[in-house]
Amino acid sequence: MTHDLNNKPDSCFDLGITAAHKDAPLSECVETALSDYFEQLDGHPAANLYDMLLAEVEAPLFRSTLAHTNGNQCRAAEILGINRGTLRKKLKLYGL
Repeated sequence: MTHDLNNKPDSCFDLGITAAHKDAPLSECVETALSDYFEQLDGHPAANLYDMLLAEVEAPLFRSTLAHTNGNQCRAAEILGINRGTLRKKLKLYGL
C-alpha cells in the first residue's frame, strides 16, 4: 500500500503527527520520537540507544543523499561533509 503522491509507504505519512507538528524541526521530531520510545519501554531497560538512533538516521540520510547525487559517492560524501572512505564503510555497514 503506497501514498499516491510520493510512492512512499502509508506509514511514512500516517504517524499520528498533528498538523501543527508536520513542519517541526528535525530535532523536535527526534525528541518526540525518543520520548515515545521511552514511554513504550514501560519501565524496561533501554540498551544501545546511541547505535540504534544512528542506524535509524544514517541509513535514510545516505539513501537520500545518494539518490540526490544519482549514486555519485564522491559528491554524496562532499555533501555529507565526510570522506568517501567513511561513506563507503557506512554504506557497507547498512547494506546500501
